[in-house]
Amino acid sequence: MLSKKIVKYIQSLSHKKFRDEDGAFIAEGPKVVGELLDQKKMECTIICAEKNWLLQNESLLKGVLPANIFETDDHWLKSISQLKTPNKVVAVFKKNNSTEIGNLSGKISIMLDDLQDPGNLGTIIRIADWFAIQNIICSENSVECYNPKVVQSTMGSLSRVNILYTDLQTFIEQNKNIPVYATTLSGTSIFKLPNINEGIILIGNEAKGIHEDLLKLCSKQITIPRLGHAESLNAAVASGIILSQIVANI
Repeated sequence: MLSKKIVKYIQSLSHKKFRDEDGAFIAEGPKVVGELLDQKKMECTIICAEKNWLLQNESLLKGVLPANIFETDDHWLKSISQLKTPNKVVAVFKKNNSTEIGNLSGKISIMLDDLQDPGNLGTIIRIADWFAIQNIICSENSVECYNPKVVQSTMGSLSRVNILYTDLQTFIEQNKNIPVYATTLSGTSIFKLPNINEGIILIGNEAKGIHEDLLKLCSKQITIPRLGHAESLNAAVASGIILSQIVANI
């Protein structure tokens, strides 16, 4: 049975302050929790789940200490869940605190300039995983990748994509050998670009776009041609379209 102490601890992880202090985050639902357990890249410290889920996933739980596995019911899941409707299992994982993303040479990477919407970031992480994009570089003011809404939106892809938070201007200057393609409304059509085998795709803030100081450091501005009258595209949608075109030509 869950103690009040554990319930209070899990509830506290809905706040960034406590996630940062403990270096931990919440994941929920069979898909997300199952993927994170299967990848074994992030340590699971607490599992709270319905009896049937525990019985069906014994193989996934081998790396979790038995003392940290709690059989619970819908009532208790509601008390710790961040979802409107709890979904069988809630787990706590340790963050991946690595600040290394490896060599960017010969790869396509994503860079996010002050992205604010959790759903957008989660979907972009999932899109990156789909297209085998290994690295996402985020500005320090972008939404946190361990925000519960981001974690849920990734559908488990969080453990397969490296995410770094850093000063983007400094990062670009330190990696001058890697071309940076800024997504704007007035750039070169992605359908007219030569094949891109290496580079960073820079996506801007949902409302303000890309900061001017970053645009000055970019190798080229690119765009998705607009045929209708929509003012702009959702950041995640734009990321998917651009990566689909680039990867198709590799």
